[in-house]
Amino acid sequence: MLTLEKFKQASEIVKEVTLPTKLVYSEYLSNQTGAEVYLKPENMQYTGAYKVRGAYYKISTMSEENRKKGLVTASAGNHAQGVAYAAKKFGCKATVVMPTVTPLIKVNRTKSYGAEVVLHGDVYDDACAYAMKLAEENGYTFIHPFDDLDVATGQGSIAMEIFDELPDVDYILAPIGGGGLITGVSTLTKLLNPNVKVIGVEPAAAASMTEALKERHPVTLSSANTIADGTAVKRVGEKIFPYAEKNIDEVITVADDDLIGAFLDVVENHKMIVENSGLLTVAALRQLDLKGKKVVSILSGGNMDVITMSSIVQHGLIQRDRIFSVSVLLPDKPGELVRVASTIAKANGNVIKLEHNQFVSTNRNAAVELRITLEAFGTEHKHQIMKALEDEGLSPREVNAKLY
Repeated sequence: MLTLEKFKQASEIVKEVTLPTKLVYSEYLSNQTGAEVYLKPENMQYTGAYKVRGAYYKISTMSEENRKKGLVTASAGNHAQGVAYAAKKFGCKATVVMPTVTPLIKVNRTKSYGAEVVLHGDVYDDACAYAMKLAEENGYTFIHPFDDLDVATGQGSIAMEIFDELPDVDYILAPIGGGGLITGVSTLTKLLNPNVKVIGVEPAAAASMTEALKERHPVTLSSANTIADGTAVKRVGEKIFPYAEKNIDEVITVADDDLIGAFLDVVENHKMIVENSGLLTVAALRQLDLKGKKVVSILSGGNMDVITMSSIVQHGLIQRDRIFSVSVLLPDKPGELVRVASTIAKANGNVIKLEHNQFVSTNRNAAVELRITLEAFGTEHKHQIMKALEDEGLSPREVNAKLY
């Protein structure tokens, strides 16, 4: 049972392994929403995410005998690191089963804490089934990443810290994967102040809590395909669901494209790396009417590999018209390329890449295609560049931008 006494106990115990993640006021997001927006940067934890809270508190409640037998868990990455780090602190052997698509940084960091890593399945649910099999075969204690009341209690310590810093908070936004974090945060929030609204946010392509609330019980999604890999969970927890159903005020979903924009917002305005699951609460701010309210968005983690990061930055720049591609047809004669380049330069566009295709027409003298990928300051500047090309009689046509 989740009680205020246990939450208070957990909040003290997790201080042994957590770093202080003080609220960060976001002037940019506040201006965008008309609210007073604060970020709870759990991405700055030693393990890169909030998950160490639940793992450490769970292990602290176990007997010494069970610790000696060893632990096993399944995770898309952040819980894995939390368990590995917490187990190391208690001197326990830990085995972690992770989906095969888990970002390399999470796999390597988990190994660095001394855990044995087994890659199995495409999503968390597949890895979880295999981890439970290992627990049965080897006598390990299975530490569930979210469907465990002790784990949820440890994770709920985030809410205690929020109230300590901002006692008059109006809204708390938390991401949802399997439901452990939102259960802990929402339950403690309602125990401390039932008037505070708790909003859960999950990926639109993995909306397992939305479906569970609709059906009044956990249901299994047919798929959970989203760039927010840490929250790609097909089914929310059975044990935690009654608490989540009772204490969550609203659940909203966020499309993957919105997470890309949120990544740029946080990087450019707060100089922080936050993984896609952690950005759910930032992307969700634009969907809510929060004017005049004090809002805390929980940034649940920051474990993102550089390849994913690079891809998201590129897609974000294209999405915001800071990079775009244009096609023009030119006669194949000297001076035409210079004419195009000069026009773009006068409009303050920056050429990133050029593709010259002489085979677009059977008559090269009539038409040679030039594709230009440009950097602009945004949508307005892009339109200015396009107009400059039109005024030069070049008939530009925007095409899909590619940076590779």
